[in-house]
Amino acid sequence: MPDQIAVRGITAHAHHGVYAVEREQGQRFSVDAVLDVDTAPAAATDDLALTVNYAELAQGLHAVLTGEPVDLLETLAQRLADTCLANPLVQAVQITVHKPEADLGVPFDDVTVTISRSRS
Repeated sequence: MPDQIAVRGITAHAHHGVYAVEREQGQRFSVDAVLDVDTAPAAATDDLALTVNYAELAQGLHAVLTGEPVDLLETLAQRLADTCLANPLVQAVQITVHKPEADLGVPFDDVTVTISRSRS
């Protein structure tokens, strides 16, 4: 099993969704990112430059979350994964996007889309 760095619960008010009301009013979204990263070089040297800076990662994911609106959570998840994989130290990523305020017409706790992507 590879080493992993996880950042969970990055939350923002955003305007993603298919329906006009979602685009106009927006709602709360959150994202969890689990990155496969070889942490041994950083651990051996105590050097931040040899691992993923999770503050920078969180800021980048937040920027995507609050950026250009998309219709589908699947599209948003892919953009978030691409942001993670832009870091050459990230070997693979699992992204979960949460949309807990979606209008489903029935009581529910959360809607999520989870994708896994790796370097080609």
